[in-house]
Amino acid sequence: MELIVGIDIGNATTESTLAEVKDNKINVLSSGIVKTTGIKGTKENVKGIFQSLSIALKKVEKNINDLSLIRINEAAPVIGDVAMETITETIITESTMIGHNPNTPGGIGVGVGISKILTQVDEKDYDLEIIALIPKEIDFTDASKLINNLKEKGIKIKGAIAQNDDAVLINNRLNEKIPIIDEVLHFEKIPLNMLTAIEVADKGKVISMLSNPYGVATLFKLTSEETKVIVPISRALIGNRSAVIIKTPKGDVKTRSIPAGVIYLVGRNKKGSIDLSRGAKKIMDNLESCYPIDDIYGEKGTNIGGMLEKIRITMGQLTEQNHQNIKIQDILAVDTFVPKKVIGGVAEEFSMENAVGLAAMVKADKLQMEMIAKDLEKQLNKKVEVGGVEANMAILGALTTPGTDSPLAIIDMGAGSTDACTIDQSGKIISCHLAGAGNMTTMIINKELGLNNFEIAEDIKKYPLAKVESLFHIRHEDGSVQFFEKVLDPQIFSRVIILKDDLMVPIEIDETIEKIRKIRREAKEKVFVTNAVRALKQVCPNNDIRNIQHVVLVGGSALDFEIPQMVTEKLAHYGVVAGRGNIRGVEGPRNAVATGLALSYKRM
Repeated sequence: MELIVGIDIGNATTESTLAEVKDNKINVLSSGIVKTTGIKGTKENVKGIFQSLSIALKKVEKNINDLSLIRINEAAPVIGDVAMETITETIITESTMIGHNPNTPGGIGVGVGISKILTQVDEKDYDLEIIALIPKEIDFTDASKLINNLKEKGIKIKGAIAQNDDAVLINNRLNEKIPIIDEVLHFEKIPLNMLTAIEVADKGKVISMLSNPYGVATLFKLTSEETKVIVPISRALIGNRSAVIIKTPKGDVKTRSIPAGVIYLVGRNKKGSIDLSRGAKKIMDNLESCYPIDDIYGEKGTNIGGMLEKIRITMGQLTEQNHQNIKIQDILAVDTFVPKKVIGGVAEEFSMENAVGLAAMVKADKLQMEMIAKDLEKQLNKKVEVGGVEANMAILGALTTPGTDSPLAIIDMGAGSTDACTIDQSGKIISCHLAGAGNMTTMIINKELGLNNFEIAEDIKKYPLAKVESLFHIRHEDGSVQFFEKVLDPQIFSRVIILKDDLMVPIEIDETIEKIRKIRREAKEKVFVTNAVRALKQVCPNNDIRNIQHVVLVGGSALDFEIPQMVTEKLAHYGVVAGRGNIRGVEGPRNAVATGLALSYKRM
């Protein structure tokens, strides 16, 4: 009797399947799963391999000494990043403030005037319209008295900018209401004696004048050339309830665009190129026309060139190879939006910029995997071999799902890659390995929501949302209401929360549940549904998905609460029946590759 183990090194998890071989029959005993250590396809994976193997052995009271053979997969690492279509930095000198959006502005309407410190406004300003600047040293009661007194004398105070959180308190004490912006972080940077415009919308509404470049042009009497310059500023204000723009002397507002760059595609039979600014669809159309791909690189001195070169350098360092020898075999491009900080603003303003998210797959290097196998062999003193291509192993594992038989197609949806594979009645296997899956989806959610927190973005991807509407009930994202007998944590009141197992995790951003859900679902659609279709086209007869009937969904992302339904619904348009796998009738959609590695022993 031999004891063997198949080990699947994934981008997120490392899975093991322990089996015994007796009389040429293979019987699976147990399995193990841990987080992958290091980037997939590097020597750092060895630690995770050992941990996963130890779990599988412990379940059946075996130890490493009992093993005869370890079989690992051919692992192709996938790295995701976001390349801006145009990285636009609105650089504002003399510290012009734009786009401030405090939680509680005061008043309603538009005010235009010259910026002056409130205590410095006097009778000589009769002919001017004034935007009063209220530093933190001035109490809100004193500020309101000063404004009332000045207006009684005929001085035209059209609006105010306060350093403290006093807008509502000041406005409540005014005889004549004016728009007031408050909570200014860097009040001391506001330029004096400059033409200033303030807009505050009513509760539940958003500004319309300052978010429109032609509205700004009307207020500041701009020329057509000056209006072009103000466009990035107006874009930054879209969706705000309040905003400020201060017109500085000519030349103080500038924009700098880093070219997006050109992607060069080196196909086996055809070469191609496409400018990143053309968008994800054009990129993917050009990519498809150049298949199969030998390498992909970007234009030097551009954003995409730097991004792809960084991937080569990173993988070269991790695999101890010359980065020039690292080849990229596939990319997935997705149109997205990224909040970009407006440099020079005094209130941490952001503008939503068009961007292209990219997942790039480094070409699988069997020699590199054999180095990992030798390293593992040396540490464990056991024979280790590289078993086979992931998709081929996955379909062998998927065939252990009750009710399946060849011919069959599978989609293996992991963290880094989406694989597809078909097997016909004769046992012939066709497979493909494409960039983009769970990690890319998380990256898009993280970027579009401006979270800067991969773990929270991962939870948003994996779990449903709700809104805490009182201390005793929540409203789920589907509209249903759930009541509780015990009072909820007051800290989550009125927050959007993630329903993670038995926990309620608040999302610390001021976005609606509808927007967060929309971004989550669109990210999954752009990555998983897109990749499912393009992967199946590569492995189906005549590249026509209608030529297959049954598809089994496997991999960690097939456990998601909505991805399988999205993919199933899309494939139904092609007359294809798709469903989540259940490996060996016990594992669900996980463990397909590891199971295939174990079951393919003696077949290789």
